[in-house]
Amino acid sequence: MSISDLYSSGAHKRDLGHFSNIVKLALADDIITDEELLLLDRMARRLNISDSDFKRVLIKPEKYAMNPPVGYDMRIERLFNLTKMIFADSEVTGDEAKVMRKVAIGLGFPTDNAEKVVDEAIHLAMNDNDLEDFTKAIKRVNKD
Repeated sequence: MSISDLYSSGAHKRDLGHFSNIVKLALADDIITDEELLLLDRMARRLNISDSDFKRVLIKPEKYAMNPPVGYDMRIERLFNLTKMIFADSEVTGDEAKVMRKVAIGLGFPTDNAEKVVDEAIHLAMNDNDLEDFTKAIKRVNKD
C-alpha cells in the first residue's frame, strides 16, 4: 500500500466520521425531513461518500468515529457544515444543540468554551452568514 493510499483512506475515514456527525444531528429529533435529506445528499457528494456508505451511515451513524481535522480552519468549516444541518428543517431543537456541543468538543473546541462557540454558530447560521464571516466570528468567540 502506498503513502497516497494510506492518506486517501484516512481522509475518507475523516469524511465518513464528519458525515456521520451530520446524520446524528439530522436524527436528533428522530426524523430526517426532506430538507435534511437534501442537505445530507449534497454533503455526501461534497465529501465523496458513496451511495452504499451513505445508506450504511444513515442506518448506524454511531458506528463511525469522529476524526477531526488537524487544521483550525478545517474544524471551523466542519462546524459550519454541522450548523447548516441543524437549520435544514428551519428549527433548532434542544437535542440538536446538545449533540452539536458534543460534536464541537470532539472537533477540538475547548470544553469550557464549546457552549459559547455553538451558540455563536447557531446565531450566525440564523443570519445566513457565509463560511468566511462564520470563520471570523468563531475565531473571535473562541480566541484560539
